[in-house]
Amino acid sequence: MSPGPGGRRVIRPDALNLYRAATGLLEPVAPALLAHRARKGKEDPARLAERLARADMPRPEGPLVWLHGASVGESLSILPLVERLRAEKPEVTVLVTSGTTTSAALLAKRLPPGAIHQYAPVDAPGAARRFIAQWKPDLAVFVESELWPNLLLEAKAAGTRLALVSAKLSDRSFASWSTRPQAAYRLLSVFDLILAQDARAHQRFERLGGKVAGEADLKFGAPPLPVDAAALAIERERFPTAPFLIASTHAGEDEIVLDAIVALPHRPPVILAPRHVERGPAITALAEARGLSASLRSRAPGQPAEVVVADTLGEMGLWFRLAGGCVIAGSLVPDIGGHNPLEAARLDCPAISGPFVENWTSAYAGLETAGGVVMADPSTLADAIAADLADPAARQARAARARSFVDARDREARDGLSRILELVP
Repeated sequence: MSPGPGGRRVIRPDALNLYRAATGLLEPVAPALLAHRARKGKEDPARLAERLARADMPRPEGPLVWLHGASVGESLSILPLVERLRAEKPEVTVLVTSGTTTSAALLAKRLPPGAIHQYAPVDAPGAARRFIAQWKPDLAVFVESELWPNLLLEAKAAGTRLALVSAKLSDRSFASWSTRPQAAYRLLSVFDLILAQDARAHQRFERLGGKVAGEADLKFGAPPLPVDAAALAIERERFPTAPFLIASTHAGEDEIVLDAIVALPHRPPVILAPRHVERGPAITALAEARGLSASLRSRAPGQPAEVVVADTLGEMGLWFRLAGGCVIAGSLVPDIGGHNPLEAARLDCPAISGPFVENWTSAYAGLETAGGVVMADPSTLADAIAADLADPAARQARAARARSFVDARDREARDGLSRILELVP
C-alpha cells in the first residue's frame, strides 16, 4: 500500500485477490467436502443447499437486516439486537446466519417469531454472489472476527451497509493480518461501523487501518437465559439439596471434573452439561468408571443419580437457576478458549473457571477485578469446589459482586446496540 497522486492510497493486487482466486478454483469441490462433513455429523445433511447459497426460501418484501455469528457464543450474543429490531422496527426482516449445527439448534429455540435462520454460505465467490443476490441485505452485521472476504466484498459491491461489532482479533489473527497490511486495509474499509470488543481490540483494528467508532461487547447486554417455570418446579422437587453444575464440558475435561467430584469430602448431587450433547453416553461411562451413578436426562429425565448428564439443548437457564454453584468448562484444557461466564452471573450462580479463557479475556478480567469469579487450574479444582461448598455465604457474596459487574456492562452494551440500529434503513 503506497501513496498515489495527491497522497491517496493506491490499493495494489494483494492477498485478497489471491484468496478470491483460490476459493474460486476450489468452489467446485465444496459440495463433496460438505457431504463428507455431513457424514461426520458436522453439517446438517437436509440443509446443505444453504451452505452453497442454493436454498429456495424466498426473500420477504421490504428492508432486510442480516446478522452473522459463527457459532454458539457469537450467535447468542446477537439475540438482544434481534429482539430490539423486532420490537422497534417490525417492518424489517431479520436474517440470522451461523455456521454450526449446535448454533442452528439453539437459534431455532431462541429466535423470536419473524426472524429467519439460514446456514452461512461457504466463502467462495459464486456462493457469495448467489447469497447476496438472493437476500439483498440492506444492512449486514458481523460479530467478533468473522471476516469473510468474498461475502464482505460482494455485499459492499451490492450497496449493503456493513457493521463489525464486538470486533476482536486473536493474537494469531492479528499477527497474520499484520503481514498483509494492504489486504487488511482493503477489507476493513468496507465497514460503515466498527465497534471493538475492548481497548486492546480497538488498538489492533486501528493499527490495521480500520476506523473504529467505539467499544461495545455484545456478549454483554443479553437478558437472563430463559426457563420453563414448570420444569424448574419439578427439578427443585427432585433436588432438595442444590446441585453443583459443571457447564459446557469438552472432551478431555469430563475426566478432570469427575476426578474433582470424586475427591470431595462432602459430595453434592452433580449436573454435568456437555457442550456437545451427543457425548452424553461417553460421559456416563466415565462417571460409572469412577464409581458414580449416572443418568442421561434425554433418556430418563427423572432418574436419580449422583451425576445427571444434561444432554439436552436450551436448558442452561434451568440449571443455572437450580445450582448452588458451578464450574464454567471449556476452560480446563487449552485450545477451546473458555465459555460465557455472564450467563451464570445474571442468574446469581457462583462460578469457578479454569485458566484457559482467551475467548472471554475481557469478561473474566472484569469479573476477577470485581471479585466475582474463582480461577482454578485442574490440579486445584477439587480444592476450589470444596472451599465453595463449605462457605455458602462467601460464594453468594461473590455471586452478588459478579451480578453487579455484569449489570453495569450490560447497560453499556445496550447503548452500543443503539449505534447499530442507526444504520437500519
